[in-house]
Amino acid sequence: MSTEKDIDKLIKETLTEEEAKFYDELEEQGLLGMLGSTFKGKLAWLAVVMNVVNLVGFAFFVYCAVQFFNTDVTNELIRWAVFGFIAWSFMAMIKLFVWMQMHKNTQIREIKRLELQISILSNKLSDKN
Repeated sequence: MSTEKDIDKLIKETLTEEEAKFYDELEEQGLLGMLGSTFKGKLAWLAVVMNVVNLVGFAFFVYCAVQFFNTDVTNELIRWAVFGFIAWSFMAMIKLFVWMQMHKNTQIREIKRLELQISILSNKLSDKN
């Protein structure tokens, strides 16, 4: 772990001010930062739509739960339970999609860090020759 911090320190020392700022933007993010990053970029509109659909699904689940507890007829109990399960499953699938987007953004950030490190190394090697 300390070698990683040493490497990061060495890289920051060799970077220009602009490159160092870019490198700092590629730092690891917390959970809220990763969640916020899903609302940036080319697929930001899709993240917004998915969250709106998730809220609609949650509202439908709550409606199904209220209807389930307000009925005494067995067939209606089964119907509202099935609809509630479908709504709950739908919400879970949307959340999985968001988690996959967060993971993808993390992978892209790490690839950018590697590209930057390779670029710095190649510049150092070409300067020595």
